[in-house]
Amino acid sequence: MHDNLVTIESFYTAFEGRDHAAMAACYHQDVHFTDPMFGDLHGDEARAMWHMLCDQATDLRVTYTVVEADDRSGSARWEAVYTFGPTGRKVHNRIDSTFGFSDGTIIRHIDTFNLWKWMRMALGTSGALAGWSGFAQTKVRTTARNGLDRFLKDHPEYTTN
Repeated sequence: MHDNLVTIESFYTAFEGRDHAAMAACYHQDVHFTDPMFGDLHGDEARAMWHMLCDQATDLRVTYTVVEADDRSGSARWEAVYTFGPTGRKVHNRIDSTFGFSDGTIIRHIDTFNLWKWMRMALGTSGALAGWSGFAQTKVRTTARNGLDRFLKDHPEYTTN
């Protein structure tokens, strides 16, 4: 089994167990993470986001089904099922991930999913009706980023790069 495949599997196994420290250990110091919700995060911002998500999860279930890796890149398909706290609605998000590696760790992590589908699940009717609009998606992204900024402020161990 390729070492980078082991790194990806270690990352998702840690996520399944909500072990943010073990997830962070899979990341390069200068990791660059991107997804439709949080946008671009670098270094400690990315590690803090996973910490925040693990801490907030009350009924999170994570599974991953497809993993590939070679010397330079890798990919995975994973699913997260959880209750979205602010609305109490059940979310079943399907995510495709791609990875880049450096020094045996993940230096680039891109998660791709349909934000409108996520908004329909998490927000219900309002998400279904407005989730397609750039304005509504920007509001969701801003809310997510503001939550991460509050988390960073309360966790000085993350000294954002």
